[in-house]
Amino acid sequence: MKNLSSKVKIYLGRTPDFNDEVRLQDDRIDDVSNPYIAEWNATDKPQPTEEQLNNLETEADDMEALNQVYANRKSEYPSIEECVHAILDDDLENLQILRQAVKDKYPKENN
Repeated sequence: MKNLSSKVKIYLGRTPDFNDEVRLQDDRIDDVSNPYIAEWNATDKPQPTEEQLNNLETEADDMEALNQVYANRKSEYPSIEECVHAILDDDLENLQILRQAVKDKYPKENN
């Protein structure tokens, strides 16, 4: 379902309200995922066809991989509290070294 929501975001060029504008559903059959658009109320574009969504597969995969990089980085970056202490203690150089180490660990280019 995650990939379908990414395809919808790419198709619309924005994140819709997935409660009111676009409702996705997954009727699992024998433990096999079967996601689909159950309801389409977005007014800026007509509901995409299955073919249109399938054509967005690569972009959706790339978007999801990049979002995972951002989530990984966020979980390992220094906390706000650590950043404030670095600023107050005039230790910005060390803070940047820590941040760069996280960026190097989770590069964007691999996606």
